[in-house]
Amino acid sequence: MAKGDVKKVVLAYSGGLDTSIILKWLQTTYGCEVVTFTADLGQGEELGPARDKALMLGIKAENIFIEDLREEFVRDYVFPMFRANAVYEGTYLLGTSIARPLIAAKQIEIARKVGADAVCHGATGKGNDQVRFELGYYALEPGIKIIAPWREWDFKGRDDLLEFARQHQIPIAKDKEGEAPFSVDANLLHSSSEGKVLEDPAKEAPSIVYQRTISPMEAPDKPTEITIGFAKGDAISLNGEKLSPATILTKLNALGRDNGIGRLDLVENRFVGMKSRGVYETPGGSILLVAHRAIESITLDRGAAHLKDELMPKYAELIYNGFWFAPEREMLQALIDKSQEHVEGEVTLKLYKGNAIVTGRSSPKSLYSSTLVTFEDDKGAYDQKDAQGFIKLNALRLRTLAQRKRQSEKK
Repeated sequence: MAKGDVKKVVLAYSGGLDTSIILKWLQTTYGCEVVTFTADLGQGEELGPARDKALMLGIKAENIFIEDLREEFVRDYVFPMFRANAVYEGTYLLGTSIARPLIAAKQIEIARKVGADAVCHGATGKGNDQVRFELGYYALEPGIKIIAPWREWDFKGRDDLLEFARQHQIPIAKDKEGEAPFSVDANLLHSSSEGKVLEDPAKEAPSIVYQRTISPMEAPDKPTEITIGFAKGDAISLNGEKLSPATILTKLNALGRDNGIGRLDLVENRFVGMKSRGVYETPGGSILLVAHRAIESITLDRGAAHLKDELMPKYAELIYNGFWFAPEREMLQALIDKSQEHVEGEVTLKLYKGNAIVTGRSSPKSLYSSTLVTFEDDKGAYDQKDAQGFIKLNALRLRTLAQRKRQSEKK
């Protein structure tokens, strides 16, 4: 994009070294007005310094946006995803993926508010996040201009970035002077660590990588018992106390942390084509997934439950690849939300050394019938003789196939 093409840009800004360098680079390269947007998604960092650094770098106070999005993030993004029991490639709970559409949506919202003609993100040209951000931008504002510095600038490595920071008086914390041992992304749902010391998938991740959970081996020898209440597929209470979505997830995170729950070391297939190794920690989400499947087990019909499980990998892949705003994701969401109408009740779990163990589940909408399932006299609710015809009908095609095979063998 040529210099002068951009008049005003909204930058997704964390206040860290990389996005501070991007901020100054935008000013020097494009000569445009920069608006910063910093989202509090529960990453656990103080956001005041981000405002201070933006002011120091010449951003007008009215062009600095900092928003607490924790409740919106959990209510409108995390919980809808958990209604689907979504996991990517069988294990990943999509903690980074699900945060990107919200950030993208807020950037577009701010761009409209301030009259910006461009947006900017700090994702690299090798990762998934560039795709997620930009698909979100285009879905919401098809004519928006997008600046992706990591795909544009001439910096060859970290030394070049640090030199640029020194030239433009951008403060560099002492711990940022050297090469970071790994990169971290965090929000209320999870933290992810990738790169550097983690790039060899054969080597165990060093203990310093884990920031949100204690080791399961060091967790208490006594289990912690909890009860999670659900309504329409969403968690609404913990141990009998009704709480907001973000508050519930925050408390589950603390419980998961203390019991060593939610660690995941995986090699995943990125949308851009390469494999990458990451270490993820999703303490509260791991508990919530187990509990949600447990309440569904007594409230969902078999056909609905099995259909959900068949569709889930597609739904998870759409989120992973950045298609949150695509019509097919919205269509699947409508089906999933319909399935959750009667998913209510309580699930009791024991948290113990890395495990979330279901010990009970109850619901006023339960489909579980002790009368039907009992081995004792069921007073005529189920006639066992009926099973003979059921089995013969289901065996009909198998018997026909077997007869054909036998005739072929005789020839």
